[in-house]
Amino acid sequence: MSSIRIKSNVVSEAIDLGRDFVSLFFPNYCLGCSLALFKGEEILCTRCIRDLPKTGYHNQEDNPIKLRLAGRLPVKHAMAFLKFRKTGIVYHLLHQLKYNNHPEVGIRLGKIYGKELYEAGVNQFDLIVPVPLHPTRKRKRGYNQSACFAEGLSSVLNVPWDESISSRKVITQSQTRKTKVERWDNVKDVFDVLLPEKAKGARILLVDDVMTTGATLEACGMHLIQAGCIELSIACLAEAQ
Repeated sequence: MSSIRIKSNVVSEAIDLGRDFVSLFFPNYCLGCSLALFKGEEILCTRCIRDLPKTGYHNQEDNPIKLRLAGRLPVKHAMAFLKFRKTGIVYHLLHQLKYNNHPEVGIRLGKIYGKELYEAGVNQFDLIVPVPLHPTRKRKRGYNQSACFAEGLSSVLNVPWDESISSRKVITQSQTRKTKVERWDNVKDVFDVLLPEKAKGARILLVDDVMTTGATLEACGMHLIQAGCIELSIACLAEAQ
């Protein structure tokens, strides 16, 4: 048995050495700053993670997102992980996630935020539901960026995620240049709940990539409540400033 263990350790060390050797010539790069990742780093380097502009909203009961949704959508928790501006690392990471075919960015950020939520005791959910993409846009992109964020959160919070519950029936126009009223008109009738039996009686964490006015989350969240969700919370990857 001891000789088997020795051989196993030798093989394991050889594999690690091989990986280190390959990384010298073909290093993995941080998707935040494009510098080479060190051993043990994944997707983002330690410096980029340290410098992320975090909101800390999960530690504030009456934070700006919850206040923005007050009177519009009854929520237990309302949170955003990062502050979004049209320059800087968050803008760059979201561009990588949505347009450069890097779903792993959403998963990695979900894991980082999931760890913070877990340590703060914000983990009393039965189900994580991402805001859905229309099937046409999902086929074009290959994935739903909000579902990537949900997957990362799920893996750390140990709460299942499911993107089959809610659906988007209509391809909506971009919300970017719309007013608050126009954003609501653009999304108020586009969502549906396909599996109400999964929403009924559940404490749901609804997640999205970027929140601006909250119109999309409000429209999607109301359908989940009407389907029988007993407690709704919101978590966004970023809040537009």
